[in-house]
Amino acid sequence: MTLDELKNIESDVTQRLEHLQDFLHIDDHKQTIAELEEKMTKPDFWDNKESAQETVGKLSAEKAITEPYGELLKEAEDFAVHIEFAADDPDYLGEAEIAAKRIMKHLDDLELLSFLNGALDKNGAYVSIHAGAGGTESCDWASILMRMYRRYFEIQGWKDEIMDITMGEEAGVKSVTMLVQGNFAYGYMKCERGVHRLVRISPFDSNARRHTSFCSVEVYPEVDDDIDIEIDEKDLRIDTYRSSGKGGQGVNTTDSAVRLTHLPTGLVAACQSERSQHKNKATAMKMLKARLYELEENKRREAAAAERGEQSENGWGSQIRSYVLQPYQMVKDLRTGVETSNTAAVLDGEINEFIESYLKGVRISE
Repeated sequence: MTLDELKNIESDVTQRLEHLQDFLHIDDHKQTIAELEEKMTKPDFWDNKESAQETVGKLSAEKAITEPYGELLKEAEDFAVHIEFAADDPDYLGEAEIAAKRIMKHLDDLELLSFLNGALDKNGAYVSIHAGAGGTESCDWASILMRMYRRYFEIQGWKDEIMDITMGEEAGVKSVTMLVQGNFAYGYMKCERGVHRLVRISPFDSNARRHTSFCSVEVYPEVDDDIDIEIDEKDLRIDTYRSSGKGGQGVNTTDSAVRLTHLPTGLVAACQSERSQHKNKATAMKMLKARLYELEENKRREAAAAERGEQSENGWGSQIRSYVLQPYQMVKDLRTGVETSNTAAVLDGEINEFIESYLKGVRISE
């Protein structure tokens, strides 16, 4: 790079940082951090452990936004120094170019958040995987997807918890719902809604034939308790049952699991993560409110798309990605065209390339 090109990059970096400061509301987040830190200095802060942990979590979430921005500001200052050195001595041009590439990459990563502008994009998410027709083969594919996502959550630094799971009769899982908590978890994971297709030689087929399996992935946001969604008790069917997943004998010996069916819409929410039926019902109700909220948001998006003359994407029911393990190795996103032959890495949670390409290529109107 020439010195003039580096100076142009410096100017571009400055403008982008100013845009990010406004979009991310950095000053507001700094004020919130100061308020939370002051709250944590009070002598009685840890008297209410649950409230204290919630405050600590909020502080961590706030810093997860401001700290990367602060690091970018320091990189920008260092980059400016590199340019000054390069102006005095051309031998520093190489170092300045390396600094330029580094800060541009980090800017691209942080700017990805500008595509996550939905009202609840910053929230946690419920991710449900449902095996399609095909018996054991599809159930095994559902368990592979579950592992893929849990590895992705780990890579992202998010926490996840299995809220409800139904095991397959021979192997795998028929369905599973996970609660994922982390910054912008819903904003990222909503890109995964739809049908995922697997083509491979089935390990359950003694004739070693190639099989095609399908699983649907459903994603809806974790909502706060103050979300205004009214559910009439008479519109609910409440079923209790014995937990079927991994949870130890204490979980499985009583009918502690709860399934709520919202009769007007047919939406179902179930929870078996707690030993207490009361706690499971409360959690299932929160999940149901989240699903109802997402249903209304989908209706609004579809209506807005219709007014613009656009075809609304049916995320839950459409095939979005194909995973081919035989006769060749390929994972391809059918919406963006992004593909890779490194199937092992994808199934081990490296799916950021697909999610980022979708976010950058398709602005989801919230």
